[in-house]
Amino acid sequence: MITLYQRRRLYNGALLSVAMLATVFGLFWLAWLLITLFSQGVSWITPTTFTQITPPPGSAGGLANAIVGSILLTLGGVAVGAPIGILAGTYLAEFGRDRGIAVTVRFVNDILLSAPSIIMGVFIYAAVVVTTGHFSGWAGMLALALIVIPVVVRTTEDMMRLVPDALREAAAALGAPQWKVVISVVYRAARTGILTGVLLSVARISGETAPLLFTALNNQFWNTDLGKPIANLPVVIFQFAMSPYEDWHNLAWAGALIITLSVLLLNIFARIVLRERQPGT
Repeated sequence: MITLYQRRRLYNGALLSVAMLATVFGLFWLAWLLITLFSQGVSWITPTTFTQITPPPGSAGGLANAIVGSILLTLGGVAVGAPIGILAGTYLAEFGRDRGIAVTVRFVNDILLSAPSIIMGVFIYAAVVVTTGHFSGWAGMLALALIVIPVVVRTTEDMMRLVPDALREAAAALGAPQWKVVISVVYRAARTGILTGVLLSVARISGETAPLLFTALNNQFWNTDLGKPIANLPVVIFQFAMSPYEDWHNLAWAGALIITLSVLLLNIFARIVLRERQPGT
């Protein structure tokens, strides 16, 4: 007869096995993706890739204009979306809490988190592109900002809620007003988590293609004017990968590897710079 202890050991072993298999399954596909990207794309990353613009079929060229356009759109999207997300998350965690409007904002934010990114692109297309009569980098930036906001809102609220109330009460007992408590105490305690959320949003929007197809579109030439269509890596990769030209396929592999390495290096850099200092270090 199996005792209660033995039954629990069996359940524990079974669940641990399932968890390990799920982990190995996920790591397998991640490793396969990275190996495929490196094997297909690393040989096509040359100085020309970073110094020349996207070429016509059959000509030599690079991805310089698309790289610069992606940097502009990503930085712009984060610059617009991150402050709004941090302020909204601060309200939900510190000032709104369980008020009716806070509950509504959380519900809408959860919907935006799970909404397909193409919906953001279609919305900005209808609100901005149709209104102005042309595609533009500004429209692409706004579409990316809409993706950034819900990610930053959720992470900011969660990180600030993890700060013990005892810290808030201690600061309030010294006579500090609530806004001062939030800035000097809560933000300092939650800064690593908040910045991690911002970096997570950068990784989220770095490879977005659908919103930019409806907003920034693309530009085969060199252009940094956000008032006009602007080249960007996700759309260039999409268009080149769908083309029948071998040289464009090679540039598409190179662009995909560049985006992957950029996000990977950004996350490694963030973990090194933003990690909490251990006692005694």
